Amino acid sequence: MELLKFFFFIFSVLFLHHVADSTITGSCDQCHRTKEFDVTSSRNRNYGDEKDIDIIATYSDASGHIRLARLKMRDLSDSWVWENPSNANTEQQNYSQGGIESLRTDSRFEDNLKHSEDEHDPEEGFGQIPHSLPMTPVKIKRRMMRLERRKARAAELSQQNKENDNRIVSEAIERSKEFDTTIKGKYSIWRKEYENPNSDSTLKLMRDQIIMAKAYSNIAKSKNKTALYNALVKHSRDSKLAIGEANSDAELQTGALDWAKAMGHVLSVAKDRLYDCILVARKLRAMLQSTENRVNMQKKRSASLIQLAAKTVPRPLHCLPLQLAADYYLQGYHKKGNLGEEKIDDPSLYHYAIFSDNVLAASVVVNSTVQNANDPEKHVFHIVTDKLNFPSMRMWFLINPPSKATIEVQNIDDFKWLNSSYCSVLRQLESARIKEYYFKANHPSSLSAGSDNLKYRNPKYLSMLNHLRFYLPEVYPKLDKILFLDDDIVVQKDLTPLWSIDLKGMVIGAVETCKESFHRFDKYLNFSNPLISNNFSPDACGWAFGMNVFDLKEWKKRNITGIYHRWQDLNEDRTLWKLGTLPPGLITFYKLTYPLDRGWHVLGLGYDPALNLTEIENAAVVHYNGNYKPWLNLAVSKYKSFWSKYVMFDNPYLQVCNLSE
Repeated sequence: MELLKFFFFIFSVLFLHHVADSTITGSCDQCHRTKEFDVTSSRNRNYGDEKDIDIIATYSDASGHIRLARLKMRDLSDSWVWENPSNANTEQQNYSQGGIESLRTDSRFEDNLKHSEDEHDPEEGFGQIPHSLPMTPVKIKRRMMRLERRKARAAELSQQNKENDNRIVSEAIERSKEFDTTIKGKYSIWRKEYENPNSDSTLKLMRDQIIMAKAYSNIAKSKNKTALYNALVKHSRDSKLAIGEANSDAELQTGALDWAKAMGHVLSVAKDRLYDCILVARKLRAMLQSTENRVNMQKKRSASLIQLAAKTVPRPLHCLPLQLAADYYLQGYHKKGNLGEEKIDDPSLYHYAIFSDNVLAASVVVNSTVQNANDPEKHVFHIVTDKLNFPSMRMWFLINPPSKATIEVQNIDDFKWLNSSYCSVLRQLESARIKEYYFKANHPSSLSAGSDNLKYRNPKYLSMLNHLRFYLPEVYPKLDKILFLDDDIVVQKDLTPLWSIDLKGMVIGAVETCKESFHRFDKYLNFSNPLISNNFSPDACGWAFGMNVFDLKEWKKRNITGIYHRWQDLNEDRTLWKLGTLPPGLITFYKLTYPLDRGWHVLGLGYDPALNLTEIENAAVVHYNGNYKPWLNLAVSKYKSFWSKYVMFDNPYLQVCNLSE
């Protein structure tokens, strides 16, 4: 279109230059193509009394051929402009200098102008294209606006690309945070099966074939397809033998692929003869339901066996207290007094409370604490056990006294103040309701009750040693501060700094266990009961028993034991919480707990095999809470060394009872 306008312009100017009179030429010389100029009024003024002028225009069509066209002056568009070629250079000088200077900043536009000037020579003759085309302010402005739009669009696209890149990087970082790299056995890409993504494709195929063969064999049997039924059963049996205990294709028996092909042929025949979409779907659904029922039953059996193993005393641990108790009386150790009795009630020393009926476990707690203490002679251990284990516990620490530390062993039956008239939980443990709960054969404590109920039927919940932690001021009336330790913990650092921590008016110092929505009060307490919901927040953070600092002065001031008794009486029917010491501990010390740094106490070694080993190694105390105690065969093997290195395996009593690493 631009080319056509150009040819019209050239031939119109030439024609008028030779034909029109001087008046017309003079008036045309003043014509300029501007936005305000009215071509129509100019033509009417100059040619109103004259005959309309014929114009012959030459132009090139779309195919490149030269064409001629005759048209009248009146047919021209008002937007056409008449110019004198001789005045083109003068006219160019009158254009806006600001617009031209702006265009010159664009190197591409400047190069195009130069290229156009170099291509065409004005001396070549009449029919050639002029060396320079006129640029009106309107065109300059439009071109400038186009350039600005291009730059703005390019900047916008560049910004969008940067934003997309930043968003992708941010999403990748967020996704990476969700990966738990500590569970190497489950997520690590360096596991053997990840060496080849299709390493177990044959194994998966054979297992799927066995499932389909079972479905089709049931259908074949119902339709009296005896031959097909026998073939499916036979090939299914062969595939199971080929798989055996294999977990990858490399472990399959030789010829397993041939069996898979043979099974595939039989399944193809079964599909052609027996396939019915509704019937097969119904059969697979029934198989799925049956499998789920079996899995649930196996889970309950497993939970029952784990609970049984957890509360059963292994033979070596049963042997050790028997040997120690026999020698305690035979060798006259029962006549000896405690060593270092002057330190037992000294409040300036570091005192520990350990309540246990396990001699070996208590010895590990004491040994690990003393070996990591900076000043062992300032540490005093108060061990309380039951009447049955008192001789063996005392005998062990008499013949194996810890270096420079003081040990006091007490019998819980010697606490005359601890009776059913004073102690609520003792009164409840002696009640017929609790005895029925634990010992009645037809009580729903069987497998149908589920693992959640089974764990609360562990005999440890019947022992007063488990509840004695709520009577620390009564047990140690002359002490101001004491550190409570469970017998399933191991100390790995000096615990002396715990006595210098300011509890800020709180009674207990403990490590909080809540993370996001886990281990908060609603996990332990029954918030459907108004007594709980009206007094406690379900989002309050739980904490851990096992390594706790107690301010006994503040305890007495706030009558903590009285608070404990009140809530135990309210929970006589076990509707507020189940059996155990943590729920009443959360209630008793509600808003009276000072949170310790997590590095002091790392939990979970007795149930979680995926803990971070670095955190365990750096912890001051590690806790084997759970069923997998380190002295049982159930123990997680990679955690057992943290406990066993403090066991005196060369001790004669341990060797007699066959206790070894």
